Amino acid sequence: MSDPLREDLASIPRYVPGKAIPDAVKLSSNEVPYGPLPGVVDAITEAAEGIHRYPDLGVVELRDALAARIGVPAERIVTGTGSVALIGHLMQAVAGPGAEIVYSWRSFEAYPIAATVAGLRSVRVPNTADHRHDVDAMIAAVGPDTRAVILCSPNNPTGPALTAEEIDRVFDAVPESVLVVIDEAYREFVTDPACPDAIERYSGRPNAVVFRTFSKAWGLAGLRVGYMVATPEVAGAVSRCVIPFAVNAAAQRAALAALEAEGEMRRRVALVTSERKRTVMAARELVPDVPDSQANFFWLPLGDKAVEFAAHCEELGILVRPFGGDGVRVTIGLPEENDALLDALRAFVEAQG
Repeated sequence: MSDPLREDLASIPRYVPGKAIPDAVKLSSNEVPYGPLPGVVDAITEAAEGIHRYPDLGVVELRDALAARIGVPAERIVTGTGSVALIGHLMQAVAGPGAEIVYSWRSFEAYPIAATVAGLRSVRVPNTADHRHDVDAMIAAVGPDTRAVILCSPNNPTGPALTAEEIDRVFDAVPESVLVVIDEAYREFVTDPACPDAIERYSGRPNAVVFRTFSKAWGLAGLRVGYMVATPEVAGAVSRCVIPFAVNAAAQRAALAALEAEGEMRRRVALVTSERKRTVMAARELVPDVPDSQANFFWLPLGDKAVEFAAHCEELGILVRPFGGDGVRVTIGLPEENDALLDALRAFVEAQG
């Protein structure tokens, strides 16, 4: 009897979440450390009274609220269980025999997983020596079978964001038949004015697709809500791939409550970005080539020492996210947590001689 399962699924790397150990300092999952925004828990509690009913299939209230906030029609917005799920749905929507997707590497580890599941061939373009997207090389990698180019800005896990000039070059170089996908999961943490808001700058482009999430700055990682902005045609195709009722009732109410607390979100983001600047500067004194970050994490390019450093931190009760052979991603936490991480890094570097 032949095996009914797809052989290529065995080659898919498993998504590795950040570790969670009780009482440890958790700097491994890019969460914000301040708890839910005001009003969110009350909204979830109220929603719980109606969980015997299905949620709104169209997620109408949230899509309308987002449409009003970002200035695009609701028909151009698709919601899903985090931006990562929507990225997978987009790949399903563009997949076809021999189709390819181009993205930088190292970048978000879900890209190769989603591509393989959708039946797309991944074309990985190495990052530059300073841990950024190599935009010119990505443009050169686009071929007749390319369906989309993914730009992760800020890039997870290395931290740098793309400038308007870099993204403009991609749009100008590729045909409109190739989607330019801009993954802005960490957009709220961007402080560099050279790095554009992709919805504001590119939403009028026919091949622009932008992803956002409520998991990071908005503090809803445990509820999984994200959204995508694209043309009505692309949005319609992706929405057909989304599992019905993907955004549950509590998640929608929580997202709406979070939007009402945007001022507090911005205040918390300012705390994170201030700590990011301080922590990155201190880390760079120990590891000179730490890149600038525009996210709520930073990158330690430790190469073959990445896993060893993560183990060293874990022994000290600190959890970070190693990428074997490349580096370590460290989430910005509370000041005392960042100080503990810097102490651990200093001891590690000194022990290396």
